Amino acid sequence: MKDSQKKHRWFVLGISFAFMLFHQADKLLIGPLTSSIMESFKIDEFQMGAVVSGALVVGTIFYPLWGYLYDRFTRPKLLALASLLWGCTTWLSAIAPNFKMFTITRSSTGIDDSSYPGIYSLLGDYFPPKMRGKVYGILQFSQPIGYLLGMILALLFSGVLGWRSIFYITGSLGVVLAIIIFFTVKEVPRGQSEPALEGMEDIAIHRFELKHALELIKKRSMWLLFVQGFVGVFPWQVITYWFFRYLEVERNYDENAIMMTMVPVVLVLGSGYIVGGMLGDWAFKRTKRGRLLVAMGGVLIGAILLNITLIIPVEQKLLFGISLAFMALFIPIASPNVVSTVNDIALPEVRSTALSIQYFIENSGAALAPLLAGYIAREASLKSAILWICVTAWVLGAASLGGAAYLIPKDIADLREQMQARAVEV
Repeated sequence: MKDSQKKHRWFVLGISFAFMLFHQADKLLIGPLTSSIMESFKIDEFQMGAVVSGALVVGTIFYPLWGYLYDRFTRPKLLALASLLWGCTTWLSAIAPNFKMFTITRSSTGIDDSSYPGIYSLLGDYFPPKMRGKVYGILQFSQPIGYLLGMILALLFSGVLGWRSIFYITGSLGVVLAIIIFFTVKEVPRGQSEPALEGMEDIAIHRFELKHALELIKKRSMWLLFVQGFVGVFPWQVITYWFFRYLEVERNYDENAIMMTMVPVVLVLGSGYIVGGMLGDWAFKRTKRGRLLVAMGGVLIGAILLNITLIIPVEQKLLFGISLAFMALFIPIASPNVVSTVNDIALPEVRSTALSIQYFIENSGAALAPLLAGYIAREASLKSAILWICVTAWVLGAASLGGAAYLIPKDIADLREQMQARAVEV
């Protein structure tokens, strides 16, 4: 890789971080704004769950299309398009006059929600395998920070500006970033950072081929990652969209108490992505199973700590906050390691497709999570909904990660052999 590209890759990481930061703020605003929106349209938890699930369903449908387009065409230009769509659909949500139209317009925001695989694919060609865990951890750090930004916007300004005005602000950020990405982010040859091709001047151009995508999904480790993804996102959707209301309704927190509790928790959670990525890189250098073993450990510890946290009495706010923050450190550890593992076993020209399939399967289940949690909350409590869904999903996910860790060395070796063969051909 040329020196100019080495410098530019950090710029691309920075722009990608900004895109995901503000996009997550926009996407996750629905959580802290839930009560305001419910009051505005006079709806209950089940109806609000339908709004959230609508966007997840649309995002799920569009994952395969985004994956194919990213592997077939120029990735930065497609990312700029996704940013523009984010801005426009958010504006439409802001002007929705009634609940029916709000459900439709908010669901349309799911179109750009499925655009992340191209970012991971592009950065995977800028950074070598030994750095990807850390890089993806830094990138995913933007998600909880975006959540925090959305929470601050909602708690500080929703009462003054109203939830519609906040959507205008975040939608405008999408349009601005679309312009910046279109004119500044550069495409690079697919696979240039792989060990077998690293440092080579001339790299053959490879585009999406169906046979390579079909070969990928035949790998047993990939199927176990699919299973983990299906169950693993249930907890994230439940916590993201219902935890604020749980604090308000069942723990009697006001806006100040929520902010004092959640700001440090989200900061710790964000650091968990970076810690998880760095631990995964460290373990990967010692054994090819390292990333997934780190991921499995984080998931299991998170499940244990959630049980402990939710049984803490309501009046013990300090202890609850400390326990919640400790749990938050572990629950994101799996994420950068799973994404890195997909890159470790997928050919460069089908990595966006591979991640899109992963996310398609994840969202196929996760789209039901807010609706299911809303139903359980109505019949029992939000505490029960959060606990039952999260713990069940994390235990099943840990078992899948353990199985994938057992199988992964062979699949990594197969990819390395394919890339070495390409290096010889060039």
